[in-house]
Amino acid sequence: MKNKGCRTIYAKVLAANDNRKQQVYFGGDFQAINIIPFDTIAPDPDKPHIFKAPLNFWWLSDDESLHNASRAQLILYPQYPEVRFSGFLQGCSAAPSELMDERLRLAGRILFLGISPDGRIIGYLCHPESELAREFVSLGELPRSGVFLEPGLGTGVLDDRSLLIEKLRVIHQKGWIRSRKLGSNGVILPCEAPNCGGMTLEAELDIIPNSRSEPDWLGYEVKQYNVTNFQRINSGVLTLMTPEPTGGYYRSAGIEAFIRKFGYPDMTGAADRGDRLNFGGIHKVGEYHRLTSLQIVLKGFDAIKGKITDATGGISLMNIEGEEAAVWGYAEVMAKWNRKHNKAVYIPSRCVQSPERRYWYGNLIRIGTGTDFLKYLQAMAEGKVYYDPGIKLENASTTPRTKQRSQFRIKSSNLPALYHSMDIVDLNEEQSE
Repeated sequence: MKNKGCRTIYAKVLAANDNRKQQVYFGGDFQAINIIPFDTIAPDPDKPHIFKAPLNFWWLSDDESLHNASRAQLILYPQYPEVRFSGFLQGCSAAPSELMDERLRLAGRILFLGISPDGRIIGYLCHPESELAREFVSLGELPRSGVFLEPGLGTGVLDDRSLLIEKLRVIHQKGWIRSRKLGSNGVILPCEAPNCGGMTLEAELDIIPNSRSEPDWLGYEVKQYNVTNFQRINSGVLTLMTPEPTGGYYRSAGIEAFIRKFGYPDMTGAADRGDRLNFGGIHKVGEYHRLTSLQIVLKGFDAIKGKITDATGGISLMNIEGEEAAVWGYAEVMAKWNRKHNKAVYIPSRCVQSPERRYWYGNLIRIGTGTDFLKYLQAMAEGKVYYDPGIKLENASTTPRTKQRSQFRIKSSNLPALYHSMDIVDLNEEQSE
């Protein structure tokens, strides 16, 4: 698999009932979609209570040839919840059909999944008595990601987590760094905006700014946030995502009409803002905002059971009459959240603006692993994640000009609610072996 371009390999020891009829069980939550790449996810038109995500899946034969299983997909059952692997044999004559026959009921088969950077998934299935299976068992205890084991590629280099820590240690030890950013062509450019803390860190990591829903560095989402003291890592607020609405009045009538209907006049009193309408402020579940008269409603989510009950539901910004001002469908937000935030590192920073804008990145970082979209929704139901937009309409009565920024945010102290585990690493102490 390494020779086929795979950068990561996962393995699952199959149970007797993991077969083509009953599908292959990929876990009792949504963690599987954190590590199995897919392009789209959507409610099934015929069964709107489930989600489906087609995969770019290929079987690897013993002669090292690859064969596409074009109907392979993940099926998410939010009512349980669980994820299953389906369609992996259909339309692929070279697929291991005999080993996946439901009549065989053979436990101990091992399914290997190689993940390449372009999103291609390469699968190989071996018999429990094969030489490969015996070699795999001899590896002993291995790291886990949900139901998957991580045998690694045997490269002999530092793992991604250690590489990340080493890189951030070097950046921390630089002290104050002149504010800057990387242009689209990789050239260093000046940066003087309030959000330059993130851009400067990205420049140090050689990350070119982009809007792709993919992790930033070695599979980790990199998040910087401002603090006044490096020891107070639980202070401050972070922006988690900035997805545009997929439904509601915002989409049907457009952003200008949305602001005119639900926004309010600028309240700063500044002379140059007299003809400006704003739409902003913290919007939470169960709390109507005093200026917009809107609240967040999680349609089709049972906060008591922590389950999605309707796959066609979504995060709805709604008024007291039940009108949906804006909607973010669960499928779209789920894809962005799980793909980008499965592993994330949160780095505190300090800023000085005189004699020039500079940033220093702290020694106490937090690494979150194993997120789950259900955790995200639960945190929103509890008021920990909230909608805090920065939307405006300038020159409202003359030549209207809009600015859109829908953002979901969280207090730094509430970050652990989003992950199965979160570690604090002191860059001044931990050293990689």
